[in-house]
Amino acid sequence: LLLCELGNVHPPPSLAPTARNALTMAAASAVTVTAAASRIAVGGPRGSVQGAAAAQARRPAVPTARHVSTVPRRATRHVARAADDVAATEEMPAPAPASAAAAGADEETFEYQAEVNKLMDLIVNSLYSNRDVFLRELVSNSSDALDKLRFLAVSNPDLIKDNAAMGIKIRGDPVTKTLTVEDTGIGMTREDLVSSLGTIARSGTAKFMEMLSSKSEGENLIGKFGVGFYSAFLVAERISVTTKNTEDDKAWTWESGVGSSSYTIKEATGTDLKRGTRIVLQLKDGCEEFADDTKLTALVKTYSEFISFPIEVFAKKSVSKQVDDPAATAANIEAYSKRKIEAEAKAEVFDEEEPEPVTKTVYEDVQAYQVSNNDKPIWVRSPRDVEKESYSEFFKSTFKEFLDPLAYNHFAVEGDIEFRSILYVPGMAPFEQQDMMQRSKAIKLYVRRVFISDEFDDSLLPRYLTFVRGVVDSNDLPLNVSREILQESRVVRVMRKRLIRKTMDMLKEIAERDNDDYVTFWDAFGRNLKLGVIEDTANREALGPLLRFQTSKTEKGKNRGLDDYVKDMAEGQSSIYYVAADTREAAENSPFLEQLTKKGLEVLFLIDPIDEVAMTNLAQFQEKTLVDISKEDLDLGEEDDDVKAKAKEIEEEYKALTDWMAETLGSKVEKVTVSKRLTDTPCILVTSKFGWSANMERIMKAQAMGDNRASEYMKGKKTMEINPLSPVILDLKAKQEAGVASAAATAELLFDTALLTSGFNIDQPAEFAAKIFNLMDQVAGPPASEKKKKKETKADGGAEEVESVTPEIV
Repeated sequence: LLLCELGNVHPPPSLAPTARNALTMAAASAVTVTAAASRIAVGGPRGSVQGAAAAQARRPAVPTARHVSTVPRRATRHVARAADDVAATEEMPAPAPASAAAAGADEETFEYQAEVNKLMDLIVNSLYSNRDVFLRELVSNSSDALDKLRFLAVSNPDLIKDNAAMGIKIRGDPVTKTLTVEDTGIGMTREDLVSSLGTIARSGTAKFMEMLSSKSEGENLIGKFGVGFYSAFLVAERISVTTKNTEDDKAWTWESGVGSSSYTIKEATGTDLKRGTRIVLQLKDGCEEFADDTKLTALVKTYSEFISFPIEVFAKKSVSKQVDDPAATAANIEAYSKRKIEAEAKAEVFDEEEPEPVTKTVYEDVQAYQVSNNDKPIWVRSPRDVEKESYSEFFKSTFKEFLDPLAYNHFAVEGDIEFRSILYVPGMAPFEQQDMMQRSKAIKLYVRRVFISDEFDDSLLPRYLTFVRGVVDSNDLPLNVSREILQESRVVRVMRKRLIRKTMDMLKEIAERDNDDYVTFWDAFGRNLKLGVIEDTANREALGPLLRFQTSKTEKGKNRGLDDYVKDMAEGQSSIYYVAADTREAAENSPFLEQLTKKGLEVLFLIDPIDEVAMTNLAQFQEKTLVDISKEDLDLGEEDDDVKAKAKEIEEEYKALTDWMAETLGSKVEKVTVSKRLTDTPCILVTSKFGWSANMERIMKAQAMGDNRASEYMKGKKTMEINPLSPVILDLKAKQEAGVASAAATAELLFDTALLTSGFNIDQPAEFAAKIFNLMDQVAGPPASEKKKKKETKADGGAEEVESVTPEIV
């Protein structure tokens, strides 16, 4: 031993087995002591064993507390190394190299350590973003305690023989700045206090649920993480928990303060608590509002309204009582005396009885416990047991609506993922509809009937369905510890799909009704569905039949669906045609419609800014291509050979004119062609198939944060189409063939007018106006003063002087 201690020499193989065994046992004991001392030393001040021992002494005594002897570090290090060497010699047939033995001695196992006050600070201030939830957590714990008692009382009725009442009481005291939450649940023993409240993130409910894993009675238990209780430190600087378990003769009090790494447990003497738990919070400065009964009642109604046990809040209420009314009594007596005197004066018999004292009803405020969770969750009931009026009342009270819903869908999903839900389609759009998509509060999420949040953005429903209202209650949701954030998982994805499908079923059912319900819905939420066509690629086919538009065959203000459009399509028509404009009048007067109107083809009018984007993303409906009639290469259906031959002949005839116009207009147009869609208008401008239309270009220019570079790239290349039957084009053709100099100016003017009639904006309006004025001057001739001067000169017989005035072009 001395050689091993001083010189780190390996014991010789010839050492007696007894000596080697003794050395091994001593070294193993030293290793154990060293490891234990190291674990404590890590958590002590400045790594000292004494500091660790002092910290251990401050902690409450538990049955598994370690008792560690103090051993000099150098001695334990060498003894541990010698033990490793002996063990290696005992197991190996030949002596191991010194380097291998040293490597084995370097590996040690340590336990993680934590500073309790820092951990508590993280739990309190990092897990929860809203301090209001502390009451939800405490009430949920009380509900779990009551559930445990109810379950155990089934097999042991003696547990509740003295007090069968089960409930939760909440009382705030603004004077002492305290808040008390009391329940008549199962209560806790001293060991429960140590293991549950004294051990962070250890959930007694989770342990109880494991015990009930094969029984349905445990499905309503709420707490899982074991940190909800500590959320009370969000508003409290000190917490006192007094509890009495049915199987314990004594009551115990647990106390701790914010920022403390320790707690105390003592026997509760002089308490009136017979069963259950009483939590008293000493509120922090600035948290006095949580002692106000109005605030507490509001929190209960928000988060714990559907807890299955009654929650009573000590609050003010007005009580009526009858009191004497001296003024009214005096008036009656005075009138009585007057009548009596008059009767006596007339010597008449007066037998009227003297009036009784008059009372009046007054109301006074008294403090009393009032049940604050009267509503029952109708979603846990079977749909066949709930009447329509109950659904409407629940919708109005829960979502603060005053109109009955247009539709509702009550359903339950069972299997690997289980949840219950009720979805509603409101009867009108909210007044703040323009802001409803910024922070969605469409779905109220409950976990075992405890409200969690209604701000999950698009986790449960996509953005375009934020008008839908509803509740979802599930036991399988993957929430974070604070139960404020819905984590992405397969459960959420499946739930989202189910909710979207049920919503689509509701909308289809409304659309199939014979009344005006869908008209009401479309006026309120039609844009949401168009947004869905843009954003939700998976459900475009389901959204297509729900879209409605005005068409060239509907009255003003009347809409039509795509299903009806397809049913009434002309024979041989293979496309659905649409045109985008600012108003219906602009769409009706669009030159793009001329040939389609002549052939009797129906055209959709897209007069909402979002319409064109939605139709571009939809692309097809029932295998029919959606076609913008303002784009190039418009196909109006099958043509016979004679029509094609005639069109080819006209193109050849006007080829010289179209080539000359393309050269004259230069970069303004990509090309000039003969049109097949015009009957009256001389010319129009169409854009390329994959670029912006005139309407879209105008919309994008109006965007405050638009990108000019993207705009230049996305602008459709313009193609000018001319009408070969128009007198204007025939005149231009004649001028071009004759070489008239004004032909180029006419072509320029035709291009500018085509910009306007096709929906584009003119970049140089002053230049366009000058061209119009010049044309007007040419038609009007010389001014009237010049004509009068000429007449006077002829009358004098003098030589006729003619002044030529050239119009000035500005």
